[in-house]
Amino acid sequence: MKHKIKYTVILLTIFVSIFGSSCKKWLDLQPQDGLIRQEYWKTKEQLDAAVMGCYASLLGGSTIPLAKYLFIWGELRGDMVVPGLDLLSDDDESKLTGIQRDEFDIINTQIASTNTLVNWEALYKTINYCNTVIKFAPDVITNDKTLTQTNLNAYLAEAHALRGLMYFYLLRSFGEVPLKLEPTYNDSQIGPIKKSTQQEIYLQIITDLTFGAENGQVTFGNMIEDRGRITKFTAYTALADAYLWMEDYQKCIDACNKVIESGKYQLLPVGTPQSNFYNNVYLEGNSVESIFEFQFDKQKLNPFAPMFGLTGREFRAADWVAEGGLFGTDALNTFNRDIRGNGTSMLESNSSISKYTYLRTSVTSYSHWFVYRFADVLLMKAEALTWLSPGNTNNGNSAIELVNRVRTARHALSYVADKTIDNPDPSNTENVSIYVFEERAREFAFEGKRWYDILRNAKRNNYANEKILLNIVSASAQPSKQQTVINKYKDHRSHYFPIYSYELQTNKALLQNPFYQ
Repeated sequence: MKHKIKYTVILLTIFVSIFGSSCKKWLDLQPQDGLIRQEYWKTKEQLDAAVMGCYASLLGGSTIPLAKYLFIWGELRGDMVVPGLDLLSDDDESKLTGIQRDEFDIINTQIASTNTLVNWEALYKTINYCNTVIKFAPDVITNDKTLTQTNLNAYLAEAHALRGLMYFYLLRSFGEVPLKLEPTYNDSQIGPIKKSTQQEIYLQIITDLTFGAENGQVTFGNMIEDRGRITKFTAYTALADAYLWMEDYQKCIDACNKVIESGKYQLLPVGTPQSNFYNNVYLEGNSVESIFEFQFDKQKLNPFAPMFGLTGREFRAADWVAEGGLFGTDALNTFNRDIRGNGTSMLESNSSISKYTYLRTSVTSYSHWFVYRFADVLLMKAEALTWLSPGNTNNGNSAIELVNRVRTARHALSYVADKTIDNPDPSNTENVSIYVFEERAREFAFEGKRWYDILRNAKRNNYANEKILLNIVSASAQPSKQQTVINKYKDHRSHYFPIYSYELQTNKALLQNPFYQ
């Protein structure tokens, strides 16, 4: 029987008691005044429970669960997800619920500050839990002499890295956001706070993740905790992602190498049957390929049943994906297929997104949310090598080898959508970059990464490859609105979400993001 991380109940018993008062303000997570310092932070067991509460907060959210926000933010502005409902007329659109309308508007690039799905509260809740641990955990070492400085730093590493990860999502989604590093732990601490610049946020992300990498645990002693909690290698993975986003390619490569050389992660062997691949990586979770996953379980179900078809269908795969345009098909031999495609990521028969729901029911919907997998490290390193020294043949060959390592393990087809997939010229940086980009689409289909991949590749070198974004969003737009969409996305400020209207009302120091003013 698999060991499970039981942090769901801990969120209820620890953080509800600590952060127990009602919500009033934009980051309204305060407890009753003085409760934390007077009645908590006495023993290492309490510290452990508080850190587990940070993870448990990942399973919750605000208006909707955090995992659903991350899917929506990372996928709906891309080209691989469409509404689950077929909307054939304006009358059909009028039947949408409020949240369906908000989802539809994001997909159709009609995003307003009143859209409830640009609410960042879920991430700031987790940030505040992390801030609280970072603020008060050092008190424990003075009260519990069995807690060593090394152990304390390891707990702090988890809180720092998790906070850095949350800010990294905010950076990529909103651009500029408030940078709050102190906990809201009593009424006097609530007040207006302005946005920080992207550079300020990025530097804090690097600081937090570096602390996590330098002080984190190598292992918690078992595979399940190593995938459900942040180790030093989780922090290095997120560091690599942040460095890649900011075009610091050598540091990205160095961070990737830390993870690769740890020997703790691997791709499933070449020739692994599709059923084994799906069962190990997605159905059961916490596999040898996994680096970090949100640990949903029987006590805390995920939000995916209504999203992907078990009790409804808010989203489905875009037609071009379901019809073989991403993974390819072999009409002569249906068994010759990419093991990530039909039957894993989606079902060609009805366009369902099956990665989180296949072989599950609405009462067993506790597949995990996959934040990082080992393939991500390999493909991030490939992308960084491609751009480290453009035109460098050796780097290009190394990048291609990393991509092909993933392709071979997945039995990727060499012919997709009337196009033969060959190794690109290693000295042609643009073509190698596209090779990596297209493989990331196959590997991480519906895992909340597509929009960030599109934007990262478009904005590189001061938007030198803007066309990659414009081509994708225009192809996904309704024909009558293609030019409008293109014109909108030519304004680079539109690539980030607006600040939710409620935040502007309650935090008078905030200014709306420029495109939406």
